[in-house]
Amino acid sequence: MLNNIQLMSQYNQWMNHKLYATAGQLSDDALTINQDAFFKSILGTLNHSMVGDLVWLKRFANHPAAHSALDYVRNIETPTSLSQILYTNFSELSSKRKQLDQVIINWCQQLSDNDLVFSLSYHNAKGKPATKNFGSLILHLFNHQTHHRGQVTTLLSQSGLDVGVTDLLALIPNSE
Repeated sequence: MLNNIQLMSQYNQWMNHKLYATAGQLSDDALTINQDAFFKSILGTLNHSMVGDLVWLKRFANHPAAHSALDYVRNIETPTSLSQILYTNFSELSSKRKQLDQVIINWCQQLSDNDLVFSLSYHNAKGKPATKNFGSLILHLFNHQTHHRGQVTTLLSQSGLDVGVTDLLALIPNSE
């Protein structure tokens, strides 16, 4: 599982780079227009993805291993809403996304197989307590990102832009 998590961290960075490069071709108006998506606009959906990452990474920072790569998120205020707009400026959001993606890669490199079997207790956005397998929660983090990137690629396509190849397959090395 650890190798798959590390692969997903690389995929996350690769896809976000492609997504943001494509979205960066749009005007501020095109990025913020309400397209009736779950989080209204391209910018709203990209912000939601960042919010989700921060919420989960702050929870993950409570792991007893105290992974130093998550020091960055320990010092960020927890978002107050899943639809919170953290950054209205696309350039600033893009810069913070790159920084967070590198944090995720560094953190995944610090993980061990033993870390993954830990049961993490946390409270969801509605305050409901839960305790779940840490490794499975990391998979959820990456699945959540993929879900919302899919929404953004659709919105970009509707704007006439193509992100290109999005398949994880592109990053899976050939077996010898």
